[in-house]
Amino acid sequence: MAEQTTDTTGSTVPRRQLGRYLRELRNKSRFTVKAAAEALEWSETKIWRIENGFTSLRSLDVQAMCAIYGAPPDLTEALMALAKETKAKGWWQSYGDAIPEWLDLYLGLEEAAAQISWFESELVPGLLQTGDYARAVIAEDNPSVDEAELDRRVQLRLARQTIARRERSPLVLRVALNEAILRRPVGGPEVMASQLEALAEAAALPNIALRVVAYRAGLHRGLMSGPFELLRFPVNGNGEDSEPATVYADGFTGSLYLDKPHEVERYGTAFDSIWDAALDERASIELIHQAAEELRQ
Repeated sequence: MAEQTTDTTGSTVPRRQLGRYLRELRNKSRFTVKAAAEALEWSETKIWRIENGFTSLRSLDVQAMCAIYGAPPDLTEALMALAKETKAKGWWQSYGDAIPEWLDLYLGLEEAAAQISWFESELVPGLLQTGDYARAVIAEDNPSVDEAELDRRVQLRLARQTIARRERSPLVLRVALNEAILRRPVGGPEVMASQLEALAEAAALPNIALRVVAYRAGLHRGLMSGPFELLRFPVNGNGEDSEPATVYADGFTGSLYLDKPHEVERYGTAFDSIWDAALDERASIELIHQAAEELRQ
């Protein structure tokens, strides 16, 4: 896929914004989720999905919610306009059913982020994977898919990587990797050696910083936190974050999103601790090259 040179944040950010505004309105009007669902003749699950940014919304549905919550006309009009933005499609949506619903939400946040601080303990992060490495990982996680579907999923993973290499406002990426990632020959020694060389090349980009947490670091915060990403978003004209910082953790059967200030602060502190425990950038690249050479011997 060609490099993205324009903003393509898709529908995720406006969905989250709209959901947050509607949740605030519901709380101010002292409606429980159950009471709101009954008043609107919807399910509680639908209210939850709307408020958490998992679904787009029609303007008429927003109007109905605002009426129930007693929102003033100007706010109702603004939220109805925002609802139209939730229908916009991101580039990843052309991959259709290759993307689980939870990943669709994540991809929109990833595309909109200005900075990601990422700790991984077992695998190379998706934004830095080579095609062969990605194929090995995806095939292992999805043993029942055919070759055509596997190709689509690999293409999607590689297409995501343009956000770190786009000409306009490239993503600022800080990555801390557990040394075990370098030592695990995913896809075989040759595939892994090529992946390690690609990591070193990516780390040379001005917007990417990469450190390895060596075994000799001993006990460190990442062993307790597990892998996670901390996404931060661009500031608006008022100097405030356009979206609240969000922590994302990928699980075997689903994913976790955290955006409460105390949650973000805890993970931010954890990442800083992991970063400080890691080798510096130069020593990290030397270790990556050494691991690649050992694989090829």
